[in-house]
Amino acid sequence: MTSRRSLLAGGIGLGVAWAVTGAYGLSWPAHAAAPGNGAVAHTDAQWRTMLTPAQYDVLRQAGTEMPFSSPLDHLFAAGRYDCAACDNHLFAASTKFDSGTGWPSFFEPLPHGVAQVSDGSLGMQRTEIRCARCDSHLGHVFNDGPRPTGLRYCMNGVALRFVPSGQAPQAKGVEKQT
Repeated sequence: MTSRRSLLAGGIGLGVAWAVTGAYGLSWPAHAAAPGNGAVAHTDAQWRTMLTPAQYDVLRQAGTEMPFSSPLDHLFAAGRYDCAACDNHLFAASTKFDSGTGWPSFFEPLPHGVAQVSDGSLGMQRTEIRCARCDSHLGHVFNDGPRPTGLRYCMNGVALRFVPSGQAPQAKGVEKQT
């Protein structure tokens, strides 16, 4: 039988682990899904050469950037947010809002931009958001967003690339989605 003391100790341990990973920018192991669920697949070595260390940690290892560290958090210009790994179109800038959480937040993704995956890490049930094309980790979705959807797609800024209206993204060697 589980005692209240062991439950409390386990909860405190989980809380400390959560705080340490966030405070030091550490990440939990990458998602366990089969690689390459999207249309773009690279080896781990290829991803490491294509991405910055911070991008690799978030996009390929399901890490989390520090809150309030992304310049995209308070950017509200017209345009679109694409996947930093493969340029897949993810969010229209018109769906972005200031959630006050320290991460870029959106209330709706573009069609075929993202995929949802159940995430039971850290002792809680969440919905992870990945790029539908390259299966990269982007963030999570929560049910506390604004109208019209009531959703908050809480994304890591390092996982996104902002493309201003009227400007094409830099080519990454993959076919662009229309």
